[in-house]
Amino acid sequence: MAVQTQREWEEAMAKKILDVLRSELYLSLRYLDAALFALPWQANDAIQTFATDGNVLYFSAEQLLRLFRPNLKFLTRAYLHSVLHCIFRHLWLRGERNRECWDLSCDIAVESVIDGLKIPTLSRPLSWTREKTYRWLREEAGVLAAAPIYRVLMESLDEASWRELRVEFYTDDHRFWPKEERESPSPQGKQWEQIGRQIEQTMQSRGDDAGDAETLLQTQIKAAKSRRSYREFLRKFAVLHEETHLDADSFDLNFYTYGLSMYGNLPLIEPLESREVQKIREFVVVVDTSDSTSGELVKAFLKETFALLRQNDSFFHHTKIHLLQCDDAVRADDVVESTDELDRLLERFTLIGGGGTDFRPAFRYVDELIRTGALKELKGLLYFTDGKGIYPTRRPAYDAAFLFLGAHEEDHLPPWAMRLTLDPEELLPTKRRNHDQ
Repeated sequence: MAVQTQREWEEAMAKKILDVLRSELYLSLRYLDAALFALPWQANDAIQTFATDGNVLYFSAEQLLRLFRPNLKFLTRAYLHSVLHCIFRHLWLRGERNRECWDLSCDIAVESVIDGLKIPTLSRPLSWTREKTYRWLREEAGVLAAAPIYRVLMESLDEASWRELRVEFYTDDHRFWPKEERESPSPQGKQWEQIGRQIEQTMQSRGDDAGDAETLLQTQIKAAKSRRSYREFLRKFAVLHEETHLDADSFDLNFYTYGLSMYGNLPLIEPLESREVQKIREFVVVVDTSDSTSGELVKAFLKETFALLRQNDSFFHHTKIHLLQCDDAVRADDVVESTDELDRLLERFTLIGGGGTDFRPAFRYVDELIRTGALKELKGLLYFTDGKGIYPTRRPAYDAAFLFLGAHEEDHLPPWAMRLTLDPEELLPTKRRNHDQ
């Protein structure tokens, strides 16, 4: 019979405690079942609290055994805290943000949800620091999600308040979070994005039964749709064409080397000199320049769009992009045919307009470009707007998408229109400050 060591006993007991914590959370928050069971447990002596990399929930056996009886509520909250980080995809959304400030912003966002759940196994009296912080951030950021919280903290927080908030909201260890955003989504990131959608659908099906905290949880899941969602959206406007390029993927090396070995210098097959790729040939971007649209956001939107297109190698060698400015009439049409021209356009770009919003003139203008042959392979049109205006009634001969900022009215949006809601906080530039470690 194998003899159990002290460490093995401690880990076994810790896992029994974890099972209790997860069961308590499942009974209270059944719509989180997929998330609660998505993280297997693993002991780690290097940490003093919970930690996760999106694939495993690391735990400190010493902490669990020490706090199980005197402070079970803290452990339950801490468990949920790490899981919510994954649901909101905080681990994969930092990008180029200041890491320390991003960590704090994520902790505040998660704790605000837990504090609002009003569940006996989780609830505790709010400290004065938390009350004033939540009130201040709601006034400054609108919603207590990580991105808007980050913007406010970077612009407004002094060192004394910084230290106070770090102590107040610290709960779990973020050392296993990815150090930088990858160009392609990680398997863990994709998994949690799917789990988030599943939770959102489950909560929406509950209708009016959802409380204020659950509504905030839904809001944060939506806010967690990162710039990758926009990147995937842009791919819908790509077209399939052949491009001159050695196609190694469809080349069978076995036939090539067999021919060389049998006939000396005569391969039986050579690599294809072209391949089919999906890229953008012709594209139209329309920006709403009415009084209701912020110039700063328009420029940020253009920079983000063109940056994503460049990163994805989305252009053919010969590409034509029309950038229209329109309020109640088309005010400008800038045509670019290379990434260098895109850069120069952004440097000199200024908004023209300021009248009311009517979407129809832009579509009529594009239809005329097609009729005259100025556009021959147009795949799609992106219309960046706040959503308040007069829409066309007839479906155009090309895909059209309206990109909205935050909350918007969809009562008059035609059924043929594609739509995507962008987070203004993800587009706005932030002031960077260095904080002492």
